[in-house]
Amino acid sequence: MIRILRQIFRTGIVTEPLQPDIEAELGEVGTRLEEAIRKKFRRSLTIRQVDAGSCNGCELEIHAMNNPIYNCERFGMHFTASPRFADLLLVTGPVTQNMEIAVRRTYEATPSPKLVIAVGDCGCNGGIFGQSYASLGGVDKIIPVDCYIPGCPPTPTALVKGILKAIG
Repeated sequence: MIRILRQIFRTGIVTEPLQPDIEAELGEVGTRLEEAIRKKFRRSLTIRQVDAGSCNGCELEIHAMNNPIYNCERFGMHFTASPRFADLLLVTGPVTQNMEIAVRRTYEATPSPKLVIAVGDCGCNGGIFGQSYASLGGVDKIIPVDCYIPGCPPTPTALVKGILKAIG
């Protein structure tokens, strides 16, 4: 235990703060998002993230959006493991043959009114995977999509902007 504490003190803080321009932009967009969430969802927006067959690049950025640096929870967004509690579905990746039924069931299990956001180039139009024997293409081929967030992968700031666009 002592060895671990010494290592922690020797190493210090290893994370870096956001660049000032990114922090300012995120703060501005986040404030608008928080206001929209309070109006439409009465304090909090619950998000269910669905991986429909992605390479996990978008998931890394979604996790970054929720880490202590970007801290999306300060704007009133929360992630849930169950679609039954979700207001919004963040769907990443091209929908694979094996995930089609799961994506449909998740969409059906989400209570109305529900929002769906296709994240990343693959979620928007199939990306580099396109349509093939294993991939059905973009999310909109399977379920209705309200908003698209392009990028390979989109940054956490772009994700927050896209969620604001979907809500607004």
